[in-house]
Amino acid sequence: MISRRRQINLAIDELQEFMSINPSIYSEMQNVWDSYRENSRVNLILSGSIYSIMHKIFEDNKEPLYGRADKKIVLYPFDVNTLKEIYKDYEKFDPYNFISFYAITGGIAKYVELLCKEQSLKFDEMIDTVISDGSFFLSKGRDVLIDEFGKDYHNYFSILSLIANSKTSRSEIESILEKSVGGYLENLEKEYMIIKKIRPVFSKEKTKNIKYVIDDNFLNFWFRFVYRNSSAVEIKNFDYVKRYIKENFNTFLGKVLERYFKEKLMLSGRFSYIGSYWDEKGENEIDIVALNEMEKHVLIAEVKMNKDRININTLKRKAEKIFPYLKGYEIEYKGFSLEDV
Repeated sequence: MISRRRQINLAIDELQEFMSINPSIYSEMQNVWDSYRENSRVNLILSGSIYSIMHKIFEDNKEPLYGRADKKIVLYPFDVNTLKEIYKDYEKFDPYNFISFYAITGGIAKYVELLCKEQSLKFDEMIDTVISDGSFFLSKGRDVLIDEFGKDYHNYFSILSLIANSKTSRSEIESILEKSVGGYLENLEKEYMIIKKIRPVFSKEKTKNIKYVIDDNFLNFWFRFVYRNSSAVEIKNFDYVKRYIKENFNTFLGKVLERYFKEKLMLSGRFSYIGSYWDEKGENEIDIVALNEMEKHVLIAEVKMNKDRININTLKRKAEKIFPYLKGYEIEYKGFSLEDV
């Protein structure tokens, strides 16, 4: 056996495809690996693009390859600081264009590469590239998620579309779909890791005052603008889809901007907790509450596209609701806008 004499690096990509071709191969791999690994010099690298299936193959204790992996690497998107440096390498920096780039790609390497390669780094250029005949972006969201969800994908797509369009509570989703969605939401959060459950800062863990958000900028964009207009996409009325995006993009970008500043604060290393606040009526919202629990410092911030719409006095009045939780804290108030990007 060659691997006993010299080091061999063997890489198999898209391992999850064996699930539909020959599921028994995982048992065969287990037998070979267990029999020869101690006497072989093989570095076996197995990769896949469908997270839920890869997770099942290696982390479900009923699967043959459970516990065989020596190391697991999850490839995350570029963080916002890295993404900004990449953007500057290709285009003169403009806050609006950059946040649009962040909103559409989410920092995913493949999407970043495609837009940079096409030199589509201004807002109108990005939309022209994304919404065009044969565009990778039009089909990618659908193709990846159909593989993830299987035959039940219609229900998952409906839920994700509602979340992307600001229907973020379970009660809102169920009232529109007229069915219970608890199981679907749990799968989207824990198995597929596509959505995230968020609760107001200082709320109890078992509170029912929760919202769901899509934890991926590209999928958020795709469900908000592409899937919503799938009929127009199918008949290749791309001008209609582009007009729809341009008329609604700034509203969509507001939440993306909030996510951007939360990530910037996270990368600063200054805070132990970063979240938001809203009351049980879903009102009196505070965009960012960032705590340094060791130094007893809290940053309370409002995020607006236009800095002229930021009102610190209004923010201070809203913050009074959480004062009982901030005894002994030094409070800093701040407004973030496009100009701060």
